[in-house]
Amino acid sequence: MRSAFLFSLLLYSSIAAAQNLNNPGSNHGNKFEQLGTIIQDPNSYRTASGAPGHEYWQQRADYQINVELDDENQRITGDERITYYNNSPDPLTYLWLQLDENEHDRNNPLRKANESAVAEKMNITDIQRMIGFSDDLGVKILKVNDASGQALKYTINQTMMRIELPKALKPGEKFDFSVAWFYNIPNRMSIGGRGGYEYFPEDKNYLYTIAQWYPRMAVYSDFQGWQNKQFIGSGEFALTFGNFKVNITAPADHVIGATGECQNYEQVLTGAQLSRWKQAQTAKEPVEIVTLPEVKNMMSKRSKAKKTWTYVAENVRDFAFVSSRRLVWDAMATYIDGKKTMAMSYYGPEAYPLYNRYSTKAVAHTLKVYSKHTIPYPYPVAISVEAANGMEYPMICFNYGRANKDGTYSEATKYGMLGVIIHEVGHNFFPMIVNSDERQWTWMDEGLNTFCQFLAEQEWDNNYPSQRGPAHKIVDYMKLPKNQLEPIMTNSENIIRFGPNAYAKPATALNILRETVMGRELFDYAFKEYAKRWAFKHPTPADFFRTMEDASAVDLDWFWRGWFYTTDPVDISLDNVTAFRLNTMNPEIENAENRKAAERERYSIGRERNRKEGIQFAIEEDSKLKDFYNNYDQFATTPRARAEFEKYYKSLTPEEKKLYDSKKNFYQLELSNKGGLVMPVIIEWTFSDGTKEVERIPAYIWRKNEEKVTKVFAKDKAVQSVRLDPYRETADIDEANNSWPRTASPSRFELFKEQQAPRGSSTGVNPMQEAKKQRQ
Repeated sequence: MRSAFLFSLLLYSSIAAAQNLNNPGSNHGNKFEQLGTIIQDPNSYRTASGAPGHEYWQQRADYQINVELDDENQRITGDERITYYNNSPDPLTYLWLQLDENEHDRNNPLRKANESAVAEKMNITDIQRMIGFSDDLGVKILKVNDASGQALKYTINQTMMRIELPKALKPGEKFDFSVAWFYNIPNRMSIGGRGGYEYFPEDKNYLYTIAQWYPRMAVYSDFQGWQNKQFIGSGEFALTFGNFKVNITAPADHVIGATGECQNYEQVLTGAQLSRWKQAQTAKEPVEIVTLPEVKNMMSKRSKAKKTWTYVAENVRDFAFVSSRRLVWDAMATYIDGKKTMAMSYYGPEAYPLYNRYSTKAVAHTLKVYSKHTIPYPYPVAISVEAANGMEYPMICFNYGRANKDGTYSEATKYGMLGVIIHEVGHNFFPMIVNSDERQWTWMDEGLNTFCQFLAEQEWDNNYPSQRGPAHKIVDYMKLPKNQLEPIMTNSENIIRFGPNAYAKPATALNILRETVMGRELFDYAFKEYAKRWAFKHPTPADFFRTMEDASAVDLDWFWRGWFYTTDPVDISLDNVTAFRLNTMNPEIENAENRKAAERERYSIGRERNRKEGIQFAIEEDSKLKDFYNNYDQFATTPRARAEFEKYYKSLTPEEKKLYDSKKNFYQLELSNKGGLVMPVIIEWTFSDGTKEVERIPAYIWRKNEEKVTKVFAKDKAVQSVRLDPYRETADIDEANNSWPRTASPSRFELFKEQQAPRGSSTGVNPMQEAKKQRQ
């Protein structure tokens, strides 16, 4: 019998196997071995190249939903008709649906599975979460019927609901059924979670971000059957593609933005708003469809009437919406490969100074950059909503970024807002289109998306202060004790440091692959190929790993093994540098060098002091003690030696003479792999004339000895110093052992003096506010 526990056990067995040595007790034959059985075997569904196989299949679920938002009681009431298509080769006797709002049910035993804060540090919210909120939360199922209206037997197990079918659903068949339900919308600001409401006491209005709100199909796949692992909170979602038609009824003065395209703007917008919407279709700057004055007017009133907004979305895995009377809405057209997409933003008055200026343009920028690196954005709409959080759904995402009361904002808020908009809009590509299983592998969407976010940030502004992506920014995490770390391939619910593990480390790894291991051309082609192959499909880690190798002809098993299956850090130490030169065979040169060496060998401090003190040496007092050897110059060049050298030089071939005359300097570097993670060796040579040269050695230098490497280099000029990883591109956790001669790290006092003036946002002084005061 297969279970979530068994899958988890198998996953950890795989991780353990990856860390076990292929060649125990040896310094080679381990880190560069192929992944082999660590990843899934290829088959007719998933090929060894990483592409979908000729028998690849996936399920489909179409939804017709009617939902009403009760603004007086903060409640969602809905009914849906689901058409489920069995495209698998297996007969199905039951279906699994997800009831994610049961995460908040006070009776859900999974609430006890999360560790609480330390008692002396608990606040009111922590205590409420521990003992359970007084609100009656969780999904209330009213009925489950088949297409004829007959009741279907169902069982709710925490956040999952099993529906038993009247007869087996055979391959190629479809099944229609309906579900009616309601739930009380949670206060997202106090209870937490991804969907819910935020209350604004100053104007007594609500902002509703409605997500995970309808019973939705779980994924049935070729690689794990039903994905019915319970939703605890960290591991997000695995969802089936399908088409949606959703009718949303809300107060008539609410503005609603949602997944897909609205079908009835003519009925729900005013004439002026509809005119602005049409203007936005060709506008090059964002056009306010619902203006700030209109919003302020609606905020002061309460309509008793209702309106129904109808949205349609095709080939999406989910559906979410925002509803409130306090939303400014702007839009503009952007074009991706000649296809128009409406970039749009919804935001309250408190976010107006930031979102009106930046949000929709950031949406358009994100679509263009991500499309360049993956596939052209296929949907007709992309929406950014300011909702004091960060969460993503097809064509719509909820972000943060509010100004101060006087309209100013800090630099940290500005870049934080831009970063989260880029990130959440970017999730349209991972996992909304490249539809990985977030419940199992958070890194497959968060890590890949954070990597693309870094690319988009850098194309927004070359000086953008990106926090995830640059190799050196992951060092503090990588150098933590190993009992505080887990491999990237750890299950989503078992990660301690979620941000560094699932977002920053995989994003950094991909950036290192692109900039240092593969190069941009090979990486970009392979990464784009992965997106093409798995767009609107369900990839696994093995599909990603295999595609990146298959499309580039770069063996990366050592990289996946080290970065994704272990917690080893990078720490390559330059232990020693020894200078050599060729033996010239020229007695004039060699004898002179030998003389210097002999003099160094004979020298001692005692001899020097004896001479200075005027000691009378015996052979000087008695000349009879001197013989031939006292006057013999063993390093003098004889005619015979000169003749032998001339004969030797004439015997050299032209190529040998060229090498002889080059007068190369040779340097032997001794390197050790102290961290365990093998990486390319990047060497910066500084020569005696002040010039520099950077040399790159592939990671394969470690394949025959994973612990120590010795390599000799030939240089035209004398070397003054050597430094490893000069551009900080390998995430080396100890830069102190990267130099020869060793260079001392600056003291804390010296570091303080070297720092630039701190940004206003970090000192408590807001430069924008100060400038505004001066203007006044």
